[in-house]
Amino acid sequence: MKTSSSTLIKLLVLLYLSVLSVSQEFDFFYFVQQWPGSYCDTVKSCCYPTTGKPEADFGIHGLWPNYNDGNYPSNCDANSTYDPKKVADLRSGMQKNWPTLACPSGSGVAFWAHEWEKHGTCSESILDQHGYFQAALNLRRQVNLLQALKNAGINPDGESYSLISIRSAIQEAVGFTPWIECNADTSRNSQLYQIYLCVDTSGKALIDCPVFPRGKCDSEIEFPSF
Repeated sequence: MKTSSSTLIKLLVLLYLSVLSVSQEFDFFYFVQQWPGSYCDTVKSCCYPTTGKPEADFGIHGLWPNYNDGNYPSNCDANSTYDPKKVADLRSGMQKNWPTLACPSGSGVAFWAHEWEKHGTCSESILDQHGYFQAALNLRRQVNLLQALKNAGINPDGESYSLISIRSAIQEAVGFTPWIECNADTSRNSQLYQIYLCVDTSGKALIDCPVFPRGKCDSEIEFPSF
């Protein structure tokens, strides 16, 4: 009877681990960076972090697990909440490169907690909490979007640039085709908002995107100052 009970417990544990693993499977990451000038230049506007106005540079929005069919997992582990102590050594880098612009002003903790709990937990079988945020910061250092655009004569000066030229400048710099997301300024003009690149499941290497998000930009889009 002892052996039977032991076997049953082992089977239940394996079943639980199998279900957990399936719930966290994904095919690739979207690494998403946003332009703060476009976040702020909307009807909704923005609020600077309590640490001060961010640099005029692209900031991390998130590292999002995704499926090849365009769907994505979310909120995969309700028991794994954001713990600032686990990323204490990354805090200064996160404040600089992953700033919050939501209102009311905040320290960034609510933003980072949301990103971990909605997206990060779905990569937990590969990256723990520290590893997840470290991976995003490493990718940010690897990909200098603003410099890539400036090198092509595309500057955050409020002027309009062709969508094709923006995409080409980034592709030439990083070696992979990006997805460009636009939003609308207070006058309803299309502007450069977010740039998506795809990353393998290790969170380390850029890859060709298996699928792009939905949505489109105008053929000419503004690149607002910040």
